[in-house]
Amino acid sequence: MGYSRQVYIEAENELNRRHSEAVSRAQRRLDAFYAACPEAEDVRRRIASTASQAAKAVLRGSDVRASLESLKAENLSLQRRFAELLAENGFTRADIEPQYACPKCEDTGYVDGRMCSCHRALLRQIAYESLNRISPLTLSTFEDFSLDYYSDEPVAGRRSDREQMRYIFNYCKRYADNFSEKSGNLFFQPARPASAKTHLSLAIAAAAIDKGYGVVYGTAQNFAISLERERFARSEENGGDTLDLLNTCDLLILDDLGMEISSSYITAMLYSVIDTRIMLAKPTIISTNLSMQELEKRYNERFVSRVLGFYDRMPFRGKDIRAKRKFGRH
Repeated sequence: MGYSRQVYIEAENELNRRHSEAVSRAQRRLDAFYAACPEAEDVRRRIASTASQAAKAVLRGSDVRASLESLKAENLSLQRRFAELLAENGFTRADIEPQYACPKCEDTGYVDGRMCSCHRALLRQIAYESLNRISPLTLSTFEDFSLDYYSDEPVAGRRSDREQMRYIFNYCKRYADNFSEKSGNLFFQPARPASAKTHLSLAIAAAAIDKGYGVVYGTAQNFAISLERERFARSEENGGDTLDLLNTCDLLILDDLGMEISSSYITAMLYSVIDTRIMLAKPTIISTNLSMQELEKRYNERFVSRVLGFYDRMPFRGKDIRAKRKFGRH
């Protein structure tokens, strides 16, 4: 999945923390047991010694069977004594062994070389939280989207604003419900700022993350800053994975296209990302407040033709929703 490198790093750090804490807690309880019952530590040491002696007996090769049978009997006797000491001092085996959050992988994130389900769930959780942190709104859902802010007054020759936004809402909801790596591209444009383009983009993102897909959300300006910085600092310490991330994530949401600082390099990079994702058939959602004519003037005809040919255009309507919410107007 196309999670960012930072998401993988955070997940690895969390798994390491869980594993270390489980081991540390078990060691503290074991130390408490030994402090209460010194005999137990001696018995545990003798149990380990029988295993070592068994290995040496195999290497010596003389009367191995008899030696192993004797060591096995001694080991079982010591194991029983250790269990008795645990019970006498109010401990159980579980008290002195690590209790991992995920018993399947023991909080390593992998089972037989394959990523554990707990690791995948953790990646989704971190991606979701990251999306919430960087979004200009609190994480939006379809449930908290309201059509009440849109006028239902008829408009000559076309749907009312509310009817148009109901159509777009239903379209986006179906897109989210059926999202897969084969989903198409969406192009949200233009209405006044805060006309729900970001809200519906984030609602789709949340649904995709819940399905286990790697989602990258950001404004064109933020991506432009990262791309420019990495243009001059290619070392791993400085990142360097923004372009690869934009090209390969399962769903890219490029918000506020046209609001980034313009340069020939950034224009070329944004076109490259859009073109690459079209060739890889990876779904992308772009939102902008610019008209097609303004986009063509800012970028070029080839840029606009890619959008017209490979994106489903969603013409948003309505006034500034944030202002209406602030003043309680419908």
